[in-house]
Amino acid sequence: MPEPLSPQTVSLIKATVPALEAHGLTITRRMYDRLFQNAEMRDLFNQSHHGETGAQPKALAMAVLAYARNIDNLGVLAGAVERIAQKHVALNILPEHYPHVAEALLAAIGDVLGEAATPEIRAAWGEAYWFLAEILIGREATIYRTLAAQPGGWNGWRDFVVESVTQESETIRSLVLVPADGGPVLRHEPGQYLGFLFDLPGHGVLKRNYSISSAPGDRAYRITVKRETAPGRPAGLASTWLHDAAGPGTVLKVAAPAGEFFLDRQGTAPVVLVSGGVGLTPMVSMLETIVRDTPDRPTWYVHGALNGRVHALREHVRGLIASGKAQQRHTAYAAPEAADRLGKDYDAAGLITADWLVAHTPHAHATYYLCGPKPFLAALVSGLLRLGIPAERVRFEFFGPADDLFEAPRQAA
Repeated sequence: MPEPLSPQTVSLIKATVPALEAHGLTITRRMYDRLFQNAEMRDLFNQSHHGETGAQPKALAMAVLAYARNIDNLGVLAGAVERIAQKHVALNILPEHYPHVAEALLAAIGDVLGEAATPEIRAAWGEAYWFLAEILIGREATIYRTLAAQPGGWNGWRDFVVESVTQESETIRSLVLVPADGGPVLRHEPGQYLGFLFDLPGHGVLKRNYSISSAPGDRAYRITVKRETAPGRPAGLASTWLHDAAGPGTVLKVAAPAGEFFLDRQGTAPVVLVSGGVGLTPMVSMLETIVRDTPDRPTWYVHGALNGRVHALREHVRGLIASGKAQQRHTAYAAPEAADRLGKDYDAAGLITADWLVAHTPHAHATYYLCGPKPFLAALVSGLLRLGIPAERVRFEFFGPADDLFEAPRQAA
């Protein structure tokens, strides 16, 4: 652990909370503007989070504000620190990258706050930044060492070959990946993701994370990817390329499994796996693992999709449930079509709600694992907490930066 922050620094950081509340997003946007003038640093980040939605600057603004508010009680941020460290490992962030961020952040504070950013304020934020940076660097070093030391483990980018491709729905396909070197793979924790580096002609370097949708094994990983499209926005570059250009034999650069959201495999209490859309990917990994290793563990697989055309892995999940001993499923279609058969393809029309989950699953003992789009997660996480489910039994994964939609649920947690 680094040396504790000085009392003067703690006091000065706390005093900047009102300024961060008013100008935090402007500061983080300015920070990224400065940082991305360095092409090497720009290539470290997933640029899809810096486009129209500005999700990453928002998430960083919330994180900086939370850090300032809790500078005298950093224990409450342990979960956030672990999430950041895991994301950094998937992006192959190294200690030599941290000074660039420090320079950009401190300069951005000066740019935005002007004369209010006194030398004392800048010095305090410099000390606070490096205090947190040293914690992250230490944790990331431990993760890197652990990954490299395990059977099949590695650091950095490893070449994988696409072994097979399966079209799971109109918008979702699965790719099975095996190491190009013929060696084994690291056994992931069910729910974790892989980091990918793409160098696409005309677009340059892209970084993306995709959840592993298969149970842990020694030979291969499976990822299940949605073709990302949205009205009025460009199609997702990486997902479109994986759908249109990647096939058997394609070589991909992959980072080792990472992520703090994964199934507790030691417990025996019931689990409820709740997903929306392509958020099913970590849940299928968890379900496969439970059916294979602990088939007597009570498990509810609850999934929401728009309709049958975009419902991925339906028959695969049905087969898993049939082969298990204590697993059951429930499927809700938000907008079922004429071809969708109630009672066979899906069980209810509409959205999954926290009230339904509490009424139809063993809420007194179950742990809820959730993954899906922002509105889906925001409603269910806050709803379960509101209905009295303890925060330690509500675990969730979000594809992308967790921005202000999650401030209320996280504060409740």
